Amino acid sequence: MHENMVILDDKLHRAAKEYAARHGTTLAALIEEALRLRLSQRREAGTRRPVRLPTFRGDGLQPGITLDDMGTVYDRLDGLR
Repeated sequence: MHENMVILDDKLHRAAKEYAARHGTTLAALIEEALRLRLSQRREAGTRRPVRLPTFRGDGLQPGITLDDMGTVYDRLDGLR
């Protein structure tokens, strides 16, 4: 077993400590469980074939589209705007 220091966002730290307390475990055990779960998912994901995404030539985003407002992007994709 190794001892490590982990720096967490304050809000995440509070939420994780509260979760651990409600579930009768320690913050360290919760972090270890989360890491094991995440690493096992990566192994499973690594067995999938890569996805080829289409690319297009052009001048960038369509008029009225900004990536700062994903609601507009989703609306455009759904044909609402």
